[in-house]
Amino acid sequence: MPINDAQGAAAIGAALYEKVKATSLALYRFGHDRAKQAGMILADTKFEFGTDAAGNLFLIDEVLTPDSSRYWPADSYAPTSRRRAYDKQFVRDHLVAIKWNQSPPAPRLPADVIARTQEKYLAALKNLLG
Repeated sequence: MPINDAQGAAAIGAALYEKVKATSLALYRFGHDRAKQAGMILADTKFEFGTDAAGNLFLIDEVLTPDSSRYWPADSYAPTSRRRAYDKQFVRDHLVAIKWNQSPPAPRLPADVIARTQEKYLAALKNLLG
């Protein structure tokens, strides 16, 4: 859920919020620049943080992967068209098409959906890493 700076600071404290925000922006800039070098657009991403008992901040999940980010090929980007993407939207579209009610258990994915998703993830990896 989107929140503003005041809501973030109220939820976790101003000092920790500023640290999370600064770290998130630095990570995003890194991902944006790497994606741009690879001919891709980092459209959005997520970062997950946690703290230990002493209050030290930790990045606690995957970062800038196609599973946690939305990448688009820069050469085919157009603001008004459906975008090709290197992400899990393909899986989401399948689940919507079969009218899954989002309650456990999740349906098994067909082999072709798994294969197409793997192709998208591997293409992003190849682009990002060369």
